[in-house]
Formats: sequence, structure tokens, C-alpha cells
Amino acid sequence: MDPKLAAAKAALKYVRSGYVIGVGSGSTALMFLSELAENIEGGGLTDVKLIATSTETEYEIVKLGLGELLRYPWQVDHVDVAIDGADEVDKDKNLVKGGGGALTREKIIDYWASEFIVIVDESKLVDKIPSKHPIPVEVVPYAWPLVKARLERDYGGSAELRYSSGKRGPVITDNGNYIIDYRPGSGIEPREGERVIKCIPGVVEVGLFNGLKVSRVIVGKQDGSVNEF
Repeated sequence: MDPKLAAAKAALKYVRSGYVIGVGSGSTALMFLSELAENIEGGGLTDVKLIATSTETEYEIVKLGLGELLRYPWQVDHVDVAIDGADEVDKDKNLVKGGGGALTREKIIDYWASEFIVIVDESKLVDKIPSKHPIPVEVVPYAWPLVKARLERDYGGSAELRYSSGKRGPVITDNGNYIIDYRPGSGIEPREGERVIKCIPGVVEVGLFNGLKVSRVIVGKQDGSVNEF
């Protein structure tokens, strides 16, 4: 079994009828959405509502025939559980997210949820963050050169404006902003990094997610088994 699918299936046990469910973005989260749709259609879950963390996820919810279950933040007063993926996860459950550019809406829903569950395959586990992936930083377009300069001056490393492969020019987020991909010059403590980077004027959100906000991580393995911590 695909390890991503194994993690997605394992997350279903944390969903109950009547729940408001935050549905994440990216390949693993969309596998979960597909499994969730089968469960709903089979009558295993009833009276649920779905909050999407990106326009991609909204589209998939509608495509799977669940459009009538789609809600927006102003239509609900809580989120029972959010199921989302990650680009990197360390032993303290700190995350790097935002490879798909949806970090702001993801953080809004994931941090709002009473329970935030991360589903990944074992390749996403790292000793320290960031490791293989840069830290995505969503910025107001007007401010991106200043944010880039501040990151490189204050914390070292390199910060690059993300360009699109599907159109010319910078990637535009669901919120109409740009993404800077930042690789620190030396180690950066994830929780402190989340705080200080977000304090830079012009930064909308940073793709460092505090492990204290994560209820559990479900890791899918190549043999189809899962590990949780």
C-alpha cells in the first residue's frame, strides 16, 4: 500500500459523525479526502461539514460530489478536527508546510481545530527543521523585496521569490500574495522562527508550524503499516 494512503486511512478513526472537519491541501491530504468521501457516501459518517484550506481542496470537495457539505469559516463557530499533510516533520512535531502555497489558510484552520492531525509518509521525517525544504513565507507583494532583505540580513542564508511553472511571473497565493522560499544560513529554532519571521512587516504568514499545536502525527510506512506519535 502507498504509505501516504496508509496514513490517510488511519486518520479516518479520528473523525466522527456531526464533526466540522478541516481538510488540508496537498497529495496526502487529498487522499484522506477521497477516503472520507467513500465513508460518507457509504453511510459511515453523517451530518459532517467540510472546511477547505485551499481553493485546490475546495475544487476536490466539489469534484467528489460533496459540495453541499462545504462551509467557510464564517459559517461555523468551531472546527472539531483538521487533517493535513506536511513537507517536513521533526521529533517534536514541528512542521514545515507551504510547498503548495496554501500555508496561510492551512494555519488558520489547523490552529483553530480542537484536534490537529498531521498525515505524512516516512520520507517527511527529519532530524531538524528546515532540512530538505525551504521555509515558505507568504508576503504582501508590495513588501517582498524588503522581507527578502530582512531575512537575509538578520538570519543569513538565501530568500528567493517563488516563480510559477504554469504561468509567467511570481506564484500568486489564494489570498493574492507572493511566496518567498527562505533557506536560513544556519539552524533556526522552529518555534522562535515562526514568531520572529511573522513579526517582519509585510509578512502574512510563515510555513513553520508549532509542534505544540499538533495533536498527533500519523506516519505511513512502505509496508502499509503506520506509526503515530
